[in-house]
Amino acid sequence: MSNMTLSPLFRRGIGFDRLNDFFDYAMQSDTPNYPPYNIEKRGDNAYRIVVAAAGFDQNELAIHLENRLLSITAQAKPQDQEQIEFLHKGIARRAFKLSLRLDEYIEVQQADYQNGLLSIDLQRIIPEEKLPRQIPIGPQLEQIEKQA
Repeated sequence: MSNMTLSPLFRRGIGFDRLNDFFDYAMQSDTPNYPPYNIEKRGDNAYRIVVAAAGFDQNELAIHLENRLLSITAQAKPQDQEQIEFLHKGIARRAFKLSLRLDEYIEVQQADYQNGLLSIDLQRIIPEEKLPRQIPIGPQLEQIEKQA
């Protein structure tokens, strides 16, 4: 009997629990494994995405948000290869595009790039009218209707 792990389900969405979307992403065979990245929950409504982008300059990275799809791309600019012979080339510097779907209330706060790690801070900001509220029971509701 094989063990089934659900960890791929939770890597591709941030801030929401829509199982249908998670299953769709998990069933994709082209789940990206480059570049390595972490998704951190830093509080009740705070998240951080950390992408390992070793070898890239800050100006070779781009972050786009469109229709709640956060895309992180890197395109290495050509370097002068003046007579360089690699004895071992372990730093890939290959172009990538990493896309993550965000919940409608998740907003990108800031991005920072230090020591080869791109950090993107996210915050869940729920409008007041969408927050849970207590509904009064009894005559209080009738009084509200009479005042209106």
